[in-house]
Amino acid sequence: MKWKQLPLGPLQTNAYLLINERKECLIFDPGSEGEAFNSYLEENALKPLAILLTHAHFDHIGAVDAVRKHWDVPVYVHKKEKNWLGDPSLNGSQFFQLGPITANPADHLILSEEKLVISNFELEILFTPGHSPGSVSFYHEPSKVVFAGDALFAGSIGRTDLPGGNHEQLIQSIHNKLLILPEETTVLSGHGMTTTIEREMDSNPFLNGF
Repeated sequence: MKWKQLPLGPLQTNAYLLINERKECLIFDPGSEGEAFNSYLEENALKPLAILLTHAHFDHIGAVDAVRKHWDVPVYVHKKEKNWLGDPSLNGSQFFQLGPITANPADHLILSEEKLVISNFELEILFTPGHSPGSVSFYHEPSKVVFAGDALFAGSIGRTDLPGGNHEQLIQSIHNKLLILPEETTVLSGHGMTTTIEREMDSNPFLNGF
């Protein structure tokens, strides 16, 4: 399998695709530019199977409805953020000058850490709150990648000053759920460049002591 990073919207939020040999794909965090995103999928003859949200902040959900409607695929989000998709005060859009951003309710709520199987994709769901109360990361062991949302960045960590954020909880999530992954694991973050678990263990200034 292979993955593709697609920065979208004014905040350049990274959407990702995980693509199998049949050109089926899973979509992670389609944050904006729904029409352009759909065109990319069509031009590359990809067949989406689901939209997986690492969390429900506005810059990660802006294209959810456009993509879901076009491809008729289900949306997954953690149960703690089931109401965030439709509430600008929870998803954070009311705090930024981009206008209210909302999406319709998710089709599936993530209730616990478990293995998610869709077609021949097998992902391990890791509960990684702190940036938001329902943040999750999706670990795909065969590809040695983790879709970490805004929990962990190259040289940084997610902000915790939006509703439901908790710095101490985020540090614990990173330490207990992400840093225990194999060091060669590629971290696919919600913004910016990719990194690896090993690199962040060695040099991330926010993780001193881990």
